[in-house]
Amino acid sequence: MTTGAPPPLAPKRSRARTFLPLAVAAWLVLEIWLLTVVANATGALTVLALLVGGAVLGATVVKRAGRRAFRNLTTTFQQAQAAAQTGEAPPADARTGAEDRNGFLMLGGLLLMIPGLVSDAAGLLLLIPQVRSLLGRYAEKAVERRMTAAPPGSLQDAFQQARIHRPDGKVVQGEVVREDANQGPRRPEEPRPPLMP
Repeated sequence: MTTGAPPPLAPKRSRARTFLPLAVAAWLVLEIWLLTVVANATGALTVLALLVGGAVLGATVVKRAGRRAFRNLTTTFQQAQAAAQTGEAPPADARTGAEDRNGFLMLGGLLLMIPGLVSDAAGLLLLIPQVRSLLGRYAEKAVERRMTAAPPGSLQDAFQQARIHRPDGKVVQGEVVREDANQGPRRPEEPRPPLMP
């Protein structure tokens, strides 16, 4: 039995989902090719020493960045508790670790731990504080651009959308409607509003 409704269209794949597997495959091929070139030029033991050294350095960097992030988080919580006890908000410049860019430092450590020369070079670049701060400023500006370019209310509309799963597995799309006016409690003698329009 057909209802005459057109079948739902499949969601369009984004460019990132299309090209990400190709980029990962190209990166893996480049890493393997570079490892074989370096192994032919210097020897397999040199390549093994580079890979082990990168893994050890990466683990050390991740461990130190994690400790620093935990210390900054603890200090921030202590400042928030002190501000709550005194009743005044902490100043915005009192945030500790805002310029540390621990996320990029951890990413650099992870890239060092991944076997490969390109990932090691990228990880070593992220260990330089000036590179981390430059990337951090670029990331902040990119997030701000995206937030200002988003249509007003789009996040709220996304939260108000509801999907109801029926027992047969079909998805029925609905919308949550909320009355902002406070109507107060219903008196027992008043009729109940209908559940379905």
